[in-house]
Amino acid sequence: MIARYAIPFFLIMGLVVVPLLLILLCRWLLPKRHWRKGAIACTLMVWALVLYGHFVGYQELEVHRYDFVSADVPEAFDGYRIVQFSDAHVGTMTGSRQWLLQRDVDSINALKPDVIVFTGDLLNLHPEELNEHKAILSQLHAKDGVYSVLGNHDYPIYLDCDEATKKDLLCQTIEYERALGWKLLLNEHRIVRRDSDSIVIAGMENWGKVKRMPRKGDVKKTLAGISQQPTTNGQQPFILMLQHDPTAWEEKILPECEAQLTLSGHTHGGQFKLFGWSPASLSYNEWNDWAYRDDRALFVSTGLGALIPFRLGMPGEIVQITLKSKKVKK
Repeated sequence: MIARYAIPFFLIMGLVVVPLLLILLCRWLLPKRHWRKGAIACTLMVWALVLYGHFVGYQELEVHRYDFVSADVPEAFDGYRIVQFSDAHVGTMTGSRQWLLQRDVDSINALKPDVIVFTGDLLNLHPEELNEHKAILSQLHAKDGVYSVLGNHDYPIYLDCDEATKKDLLCQTIEYERALGWKLLLNEHRIVRRDSDSIVIAGMENWGKVKRMPRKGDVKKTLAGISQQPTTNGQQPFILMLQHDPTAWEEKILPECEAQLTLSGHTHGGQFKLFGWSPASLSYNEWNDWAYRDDRALFVSTGLGALIPFRLGMPGEIVQITLKSKKVKK
């Protein structure tokens, strides 16, 4: 039920509780003749940051472009453009905020991607949140289509209902997402071909290190039927793995498969960064940007939206990753 009351909880904490704590701190630490001025200054600063993050920071968007170079990228896929977005939380983009989602979709399409991938958390709580946004989300288009996976909020784990109802709601979410024209991957993969070359786009269901998160992801099931042995030219099949929660990379993906590139979201980058520090760093080893293990990589997107409409120093993002084929010296 925390997710249901997240917004009022945030407002109470940001506008009331934190200022009160700072007032008490000022009274304790500052000289008697100065503590009131310090308390007023701290309160106004916190209010300004909260209001700015809510009304301005939440609307900010950045498009980031990267190259990913690998000896296993087939030559036919050299220059292949992958556009990732994550954590849309469309339930927060209702009414007067719906223009944000339209802007995001237009920005993704403007990149002219070869493939679009969505790495989970389309919803806040309930599949009915999608009804208002179906027309916009179905506008996404790429040469090889739109692939997606489920995030923790796409499972009805935060709703107070019986298991049978939760199962029906999950089926409804899956049906709605596929009705958008997206290729939702549930522990499965697809082969994308260019002439005689191909890459694998694999999508795991959510798996989180924290036990309260859904743990439905299965690496072996996701890659069933894919030989991960090097071919005669020394290349392994190039696998693009989609997994919402980045903690699955170290815990499951690295030890259980050879996926060269994994794309995740989930952390939102903490939705707050000040002087390079984010609270997400307290909970996650990989919470933003790139992580590498030898020639394998993880990219964690800060996401587009949020359950709580607040971002400060951590704008929403769309990511374009261009595959580059690195010749292996013989």
